[in-house]
Amino acid sequence: MTVIDDLLADARIPTAPHDGFDVGAALRRLATDAAVATAPHPDTLRAAQAGQRLSVICRWILNKPDAADHVDRLAQDPDAATEEQLDVDGALVFACLLHLTDHHESAQFWWQLAAGAGHRAAAYCLHLHHLALGESREARHWLYVVTDDVIDTDTPNDVFLATLEAVAAYVRRTGTSSANAPTAGLEMEIDRLATTEAGSCIIVQRPDRRLADRLHDFTRR
Repeated sequence: MTVIDDLLADARIPTAPHDGFDVGAALRRLATDAAVATAPHPDTLRAAQAGQRLSVICRWILNKPDAADHVDRLAQDPDAATEEQLDVDGALVFACLLHLTDHHESAQFWWQLAAGAGHRAAAYCLHLHHLALGESREARHWLYVVTDDVIDTDTPNDVFLATLEAVAAYVRRTGTSSANAPTAGLEMEIDRLATTEAGSCIIVQRPDRRLADRLHDFTRR
């Protein structure tokens, strides 16, 4: 054997496992480390779940049989600005439609309008909206508004809100829902309204009869 052969023999990497090396335990440690590395942060998970619940609730509200009627009443007098002239249920439905068509800032504006008129469901949507954005302080404020017994209105009560949560949980668990998402026609009508807002990225004008008619077609489906 030459000197080169001796050097190569000494440099050879052993392929046999070391005594006492537990391959199974090593693989389990690797799997545990990988799970920890990929697990989402609790705040991120909470925000994602809130956003999912909000979308489910918005679809449920949009598909209610009287949703189009409320938006129709909201559109009848676009110049009416007082709380007495505002159909708050219509404002809630409109906000949910705006959220589902990715106009989130506009949806927040209309939810706030309805919540300011004492609509608990709108306040709950705002709670989920801010929770999804990671805005904990705002989310806590609107949750307090939802549960505040000082509000004395005929808007949905705690039983209704519990029903919304149950619907959201069912959809999240099963992945199925009978509530349809907005059609392309509805999205086009919302985009049309957005283009008429000069110098603003928020839709503050009321829905018009054209959008209300499109929503009637949607709910009849």
